[in-house]
Amino acid sequence: DSSTSRGLGDVYKRQITNRKPKPKYDIVLIGGGIMSVTLATLLHELEPELEIAIFERLGRFAKESSAAWNNAGTGHSAFCELNYTPEMKDGTIDISKAEKIVEQFEISKQFWAYLVDKKLIDQPQQFITSCAHMSLVFGENDASFLEKRHKKMTQSHLFSEMQFTRDHDKLREWIPLIMKGRNSSEILAATKMDLGTDVNFGTLTRKLGFHLLNASNVEIFLYHEVKDIDPKDDGSWELKIKDRLHSHKQDVAADFVFIGAGGYALPLLDSSDIAESEGYGGFPVSGEWLVSHNEELIRQHKAKVYTLASVDAPPMSVPHLDLRIIDGKEALLFGPFAGFSTKFLKEGSYLDLPESVNFKNIRSLFGAWWHNLPLTTYLIQQVAMTKMQKMNHLREFVKDAKDEDWELKIAGQRVQIIKKDEAEGGKLEFGTEVVVNKKGTIASLLGASPGASTSVSAMLTVLEKCFPEKVKGEWASKIVEMIPTYGKRLSEHPELTLEIRNFTKEKLQLQY
Repeated sequence: DSSTSRGLGDVYKRQITNRKPKPKYDIVLIGGGIMSVTLATLLHELEPELEIAIFERLGRFAKESSAAWNNAGTGHSAFCELNYTPEMKDGTIDISKAEKIVEQFEISKQFWAYLVDKKLIDQPQQFITSCAHMSLVFGENDASFLEKRHKKMTQSHLFSEMQFTRDHDKLREWIPLIMKGRNSSEILAATKMDLGTDVNFGTLTRKLGFHLLNASNVEIFLYHEVKDIDPKDDGSWELKIKDRLHSHKQDVAADFVFIGAGGYALPLLDSSDIAESEGYGGFPVSGEWLVSHNEELIRQHKAKVYTLASVDAPPMSVPHLDLRIIDGKEALLFGPFAGFSTKFLKEGSYLDLPESVNFKNIRSLFGAWWHNLPLTTYLIQQVAMTKMQKMNHLREFVKDAKDEDWELKIAGQRVQIIKKDEAEGGKLEFGTEVVVNKKGTIASLLGASPGASTSVSAMLTVLEKCFPEKVKGEWASKIVEMIPTYGKRLSEHPELTLEIRNFTKEKLQLQY
């Protein structure tokens, strides 16, 4: 990763001395995170002649949501996330969302494996590593739920390798750090999937960016911020660009615009004045992790272990104790603890939230707040927590956790979507959403989890909505070459699932 970063820096130095943006591009992508570079890579593979530019306001790719420490690194595949498998009123477990999410992550793995196979990126172990995904619950009621969930999920071949146990000896084998000092009468239950992964989306983003810089005609401009997007009479778009290093301003035209600017996607989408953006609001939520680099503790915990969220807590607050592998170094991460800032990005402005409020979304914002008062209370409680209180929360997992072994680390800034809702005025959404205008000339990605894990699937959705004729026509065979399962539901094809998992395991050098 360090060589990739140096390479990006060297190329950037040449750029700022030799080149300014052209007045017109076929496609402009806003933001240098995993979404924009994934879309740029897909488009370049599908149609290399396209003139594409990426504008990133900071001096490096993946400094916000895609950065390694700004997310949990979970390759979200619904193996351990209990909120993806709700229990219905009749007592049945609904696994439809879990199946959809695991299929989306398998699409991501296929695309990454294709890039490795074609030698467009290298050393996959630098960005993806095998790491067991586990769910852990406490008490008889939750243990019974987990057992019922396991029975339902293993009926699908997508989860057939999931193991379940209540046995303390087996649990000590799986999670010795968590089991240390526990009473033999305590009721616990866990599931385990060895197919799970830890992903460094920062490294992956920079690898894709390095490929685009060196082996494509995609132009990348760092320290360039898009300030406004306006429609032109001919149906194209005019973007106001500011060079943040030299305070130079320039207008750039584009036939198609993608907004992948994290928390800043919302105000940029609003500036475009498309009808589809009306009523959208955003609520910023920051996060904090407890992190340990103690090698003795790390040796005793080699998994990502998720449990149930507390009552009134949002899904993204599900407590989990994770192994992380970043730049070849292992660490443990526990959280997340919610925080609050009015910024939409970590390196944003405290005016982001107040400046986002307007007549088009104020009803949505008020409605979402009014109908989520318990969430507001939860956030206030979380923000007020001291390190001692956070350590006490960790001790529910690790009985003898010592203060000196753990440090607090600020996570990424997320903006939760608030949408218009006829009944409630506004509704808080926790997923990832692609917003596209009727003509298909501008698209934006909004939302948080599962986010980066489903980046390839999300960007294919952008292509399907904005370039439908090409996706069905001249691009069709190339898409299937890159993603062999494209257009198929893996849940309906057991043999294909096995075949594709074996292929991605080999190419991505996974060790499960």
